[in-house]
Amino acid sequence: MAGRSFQGRPLEIVDTTLREGQQSPLLHDYEKYYFSQSDKQELLRGLILYGVKFIELFAPTVSPREAEDVQALKAIRDELAPQHGYAFLVAHVRAHPQDIEAAIHAGFDGLHIYMGTSLMAQRYNHGKGLDEVARRARALLEDLRRHHPNLWLRFSGEDAFRTPLDDLFRVYDSIVPYVDRLGMPDTVGVATPARVTQRVRAFRERYPNTPLEVHFHDDRGFALINALTAVRSGAQFVNTTVLGIGERSGITSMTALLFNLFLDGEYERVLPYQIHLSYPLNMLVADKLHMLVPFKEPVSLTNRTHTAGVHQQAVLKHTGTYEATPLALFGVNQRDLLLGPLSGWNIIRYFLGEVHYFDLDEATARAMARRFKEVVYDRVPGTSPAQVLLDLAQEFGLQKRAHPPQEAFPVEEHLAPDAVPNHSAALRVRA
Repeated sequence: MAGRSFQGRPLEIVDTTLREGQQSPLLHDYEKYYFSQSDKQELLRGLILYGVKFIELFAPTVSPREAEDVQALKAIRDELAPQHGYAFLVAHVRAHPQDIEAAIHAGFDGLHIYMGTSLMAQRYNHGKGLDEVARRARALLEDLRRHHPNLWLRFSGEDAFRTPLDDLFRVYDSIVPYVDRLGMPDTVGVATPARVTQRVRAFRERYPNTPLEVHFHDDRGFALINALTAVRSGAQFVNTTVLGIGERSGITSMTALLFNLFLDGEYERVLPYQIHLSYPLNMLVADKLHMLVPFKEPVSLTNRTHTAGVHQQAVLKHTGTYEATPLALFGVNQRDLLLGPLSGWNIIRYFLGEVHYFDLDEATARAMARRFKEVVYDRVPGTSPAQVLLDLAQEFGLQKRAHPPQEAFPVEEHLAPDAVPNHSAALRVRA
């Protein structure tokens, strides 16, 4: 397929979970330094179903296993293409003929070429001056465009945010006729929103006909806000990973980026993506990492988890009291009410009456709540707070109803005013 014939959408996610994501320390923590081929096939399928059109992989020269996996991933992509549209597999390659030749031989749809432009890279990485970087990049790209006109080509000056803007322009001015996109990566996570705004606008002014791709690391905790700022300043392509995993502190989370754009009403950027699959995709990657979806990830069950008694009481009446965002639209279709010493009588009455069908009134629920708070701290290890409550039900002599009751505490689902109607959510009480 001719890559250059593709018409870009208002926001194109360039997902790099299968490249940048494999550099995550989280894989090291579990003595696993890579995703298996079957892992990659599952993740690629999920990304394509989600609506991602650009998926970045390692160059085949990284390892024999990475080279083998490319063909298996191409088969998955080709299988899904008739129903879900074409997705481009692009190789992350050095500005080095060996990397480029191997990627072309493997049949990639495009090349994401990079070379360091900062003073640190010039001194301690490749050891070449800026003029040599520009000369080498131009020679490679000019040759590629001549012999492979349909390849997607992107060039990035690695460590761009520690490269003076005039130095970046010196390199980019020489190559811009040959690329489909220019990249501006914050390789070491030093960018701030103000600097992102200034640089993206400067790029858009200087190269108005060439799309800009951005890549933000989270060393300062700014990856998400920097990506949002870049999009609103004129960047069309954004590098992400699922859960934001990546080198060191990771990069921008794909679902967090789309979630925030949606909340701010930028629907034209979000609607091409199947956002109801956001949480399932997050769970898929978390499972591969042998962990829960991180509590700091916006599209997570933790954002619908309530522990304090005051919160639980209010959420039982109307979820919007303590849930301000329409997470159900992003696939988080449950919420947790955690039983524990902070729980009030309302949730205890709900748990015993509506989940386990015991017959109890408010006075009994209040008395049980007082008793529960006394004994739950001293429970036997391995005994859940839920079991403590069930034991208390026997101690208080509670009787079960013959038939499940009508819900005494209807939970009203709170969605944004313009959200899809009739989207119900489940509530569960968990120890």
